[in-house]
Amino acid sequence: MNKLFSKENKAVFLAPLNIDNPILVQILGICSALAVTSQLEPAIVMGLSVTVITGFSNVIISLIRKTIPNRIRIIIQLVVVAALVTIVSMLLKAFAYDVSVQLSVYVGLIITNCILMGRLEAFAMMNGPWESFLDGIGNGLGYAFILVIVGAVRELLGSGSLLGFKLIPDSLYANGYSDNGMMTMPAMALIIVGCVIWVHRSLNKEEKK
Repeated sequence: MNKLFSKENKAVFLAPLNIDNPILVQILGICSALAVTSQLEPAIVMGLSVTVITGFSNVIISLIRKTIPNRIRIIIQLVVVAALVTIVSMLLKAFAYDVSVQLSVYVGLIITNCILMGRLEAFAMMNGPWESFLDGIGNGLGYAFILVIVGAVRELLGSGSLLGFKLIPDSLYANGYSDNGMMTMPAMALIIVGCVIWVHRSLNKEEKK
């Protein structure tokens, strides 16, 4: 049990949440961060979907890594990811159809998510199943965390609500406040991500040194 939660394993899980965040530090997964964060709900669902797929695909590839011929390893990785993406897509359509419609083709495009493929190639192919699972979940949650921040800011400032609940009181609208329509545009997602990266690097510059 102590080995499962060793200092090294904790670092594998926690590093992607902060000091080695895939979006903020590695600048990966930016495309989906721009595409699905106009509202908070699809951002949460997308983040959780990527987390689940990254975690379990890491485990599967780690378990079979010694039997995978090197020349076709990318093809096998893609097959594993595609199978998991198909399962997640079907579950979303069955239990969260409205959100699956909002996410549209972006669930299918998880197959080509550079965070996911990067962890399979850089970590799961060289480490055990438990460590690979922690790495996948950690990177997925690090990715989801940024999507939630961007989605919350865009929905709050763009429509005055979060998860469909109105947070900005009508009295502010009566006094001249209006929603920022630019927040619904993908360009604003890029600007918000840039601001989050700036804050993150400012807070962690001493640690990086």
